[in-house]
Amino acid sequence: FYEIALEMVNEIEKNNAVGRRTVFICPVGPVGQYPIFVRLVNERRLSLKNCWFINMDEYLTDDGEWIDESSALSFHGFMNRTVYSRIDPELVMPENQRIFPDPHDPDHIAKVIDELGGVDIAFGGIGINGHLAFNESQDELTPEEFAALHTRVLAISRETRTANAIGDLNGAIDAMPKKAVTIGMAEILGAKKIRLGVFRDWHRSVVRQAAYGEVSAHFPATLIKRHPDAMIIVN
Repeated sequence: FYEIALEMVNEIEKNNAVGRRTVFICPVGPVGQYPIFVRLVNERRLSLKNCWFINMDEYLTDDGEWIDESSALSFHGFMNRTVYSRIDPELVMPENQRIFPDPHDPDHIAKVIDELGGVDIAFGGIGINGHLAFNESQDELTPEEFAALHTRVLAISRETRTANAIGDLNGAIDAMPKKAVTIGMAEILGAKKIRLGVFRDWHRSVVRQAAYGEVSAHFPATLIKRHPDAMIIVN
C-alpha cells in the first residue's frame, strides 16, 4: 500500500513541477493506500488542484441509480470519508475533478479522458475471476473485442458478489448490489501506466493466472500483459 501511495505522490509531484495536470483512474479496492496518500499529501503540502481522480466504478440499485452515498458499500461515500474530507481544503482538488462513471451518461468518462489528454496511471485491484473494475469475464469475446469495451452498466457476477460480500458485508451476499457502472477495459488499457495491488491469500492464484495464463476475455487481468507499462504490486 505504501508503494502505491508513493507512486501516486511521486507522479503528482513530477507533474506539478512542470505545470502538467495529473489524471488517475482510482479504485475502491484496494484501499489501504489512501490513508498513506492523505498523510503524505498533507505532510508535504502537495497541491492536488491540478489533479483529476476518475473512480473506476460504483454500485447501482436495481433501478440503475448510484446507491446512496450513506451506504457502507458506496464508493462515493468511501472516497469522501476517507480521502477528500481528510485532505487540507487548501490542497484538495475541486469537486468537479472528482469523477465517477454515470449510468445515465456512460460516454462522459471517455470524453473527459480525451479532453484531459489521457490517463497517467490506472490504479486498481484484481477480482477473483480476474476482473478489473467491474469488467467481468465474457468468454464469448476475443481479447481484442474485450479490450475495446467502454464504460457501461452491467450485472455483477455471482462470484464477484460472493467475494465482495465476504470482504465487505460479513458474507451477506443477498444484500450485495446486483448491478454496477464501470469504466471499460478501453479506458484502463489506454492509461500510460497500470498499477494493480493485490494482498489477499486467494490472490496467489489470481496473480499466477494474470501473469502466466493465456490472454483472454475469460480472465480480464491477462490483458495487461499486452500493455507497455503494467505492474502487479504484491505484499
